[in-house]
Amino acid sequence: MSCLTGKSFNPVVNRRSVIAGVAGLGAASILAGCSDGGSGGGSSASSAGAFKVGTIGPLTGPAASYGNSVAHGVELACKDFATDALPLASKAEDDVADGEKSVNAFNSLADWGMQVLVGPTTTGASIAVAEVANSDPKVFMITPSASSPDVTADKTCVFQACFNDPNQGANAAVKLAEMFPNEKYVVFYNSGDPYSAGIRDAFVAKAAELKLEVVDEESFKDDSQTSFTNQLTKAKDAGATMIFAPIYYTPASVLLTNAKEMGYDVKMMGCDGMDGILGVEGFDTSLAEGLYLMTPFSADEDKNADFVGAYKDAYGETPDQFAADAYDAVHAVVMAMEEAGLAADADPADIADQLPAAMTAITVEGLTGTLTWNDKGEVEKDPMVYVIQGGKYVAA
Repeated sequence: MSCLTGKSFNPVVNRRSVIAGVAGLGAASILAGCSDGGSGGGSSASSAGAFKVGTIGPLTGPAASYGNSVAHGVELACKDFATDALPLASKAEDDVADGEKSVNAFNSLADWGMQVLVGPTTTGASIAVAEVANSDPKVFMITPSASSPDVTADKTCVFQACFNDPNQGANAAVKLAEMFPNEKYVVFYNSGDPYSAGIRDAFVAKAAELKLEVVDEESFKDDSQTSFTNQLTKAKDAGATMIFAPIYYTPASVLLTNAKEMGYDVKMMGCDGMDGILGVEGFDTSLAEGLYLMTPFSADEDKNADFVGAYKDAYGETPDQFAADAYDAVHAVVMAMEEAGLAADADPADIADQLPAAMTAITVEGLTGTLTWNDKGEVEKDPMVYVIQGGKYVAA
């Protein structure tokens, strides 16, 4: 079911879905090594002769944290991976997580001379833009964060740098079967969110195959996420000892708080949507101790220290998985351009024609793992599970 028809949006719990909001379209221009400091999408002289990488996401509005993470990851990667043969310029456009505005942003970037798109950030916007990018004249697109299989389905020049939803659900079941085969599980999900429901569906199918004991399922929708005491009471009565919750970090913080308040001592694991729970305003982060997350990136790992340091220096905050996936996506584009033998002045249509084959031939040692791609545009990398200990992400 397409997210484009939805007329309401919860910015925290539905970050991969599109809103049909009424906010005006904004734009932010970011050039590798140089920002023109303005808005409105104008190009800068410093981009002359450079390979132009566009990105799209919510840079303003309630979901702005996600789009800005992607824009910053793209900008930093364009600085780090630029070469004499392939100088890089990036430009970010604001879509306020809206599909129609995202298509308008795509057209603005095309007018700028965009040769490759790293984006959009949200799934609904990405589905809308992918249809345009895959139409003549084509533009190669790789989304860092839109996880629905519909983004890449039946498209020749559209790729993902993140796991899709079925992949996350199946991988979560495999990991839990390895780590906690004897627990009794309750699956807790948002039935109104395609991301949460999609992971739930794949998890339940794989859990049955692996003979995990799922004793209960509890669901909610966006308008009922202020208290989960009723659902937790049912799960406790069913004998559940571990929660699998493919939900976002704000409802997860409510879930953990409610469990504590009712004296329900239960383990919990979430997916990448729960990354960011330690930053939820007003949340007692001690309640997240022992929480397991299946997410591709940890800012606390030594191997990511250089990226984290550079990101903090540039933007004054700690990078999340959105920034890391965007950084890896630019890395992949640069490697694929080299693999295809394409120059900085290559025509976007030629890039869209040649880059897909090159993408299936490269291996990226990235921030989010070792990345390869299949001919469907789907990324293949090992899932990672972290546990929060002492306020940090520790490999489980």
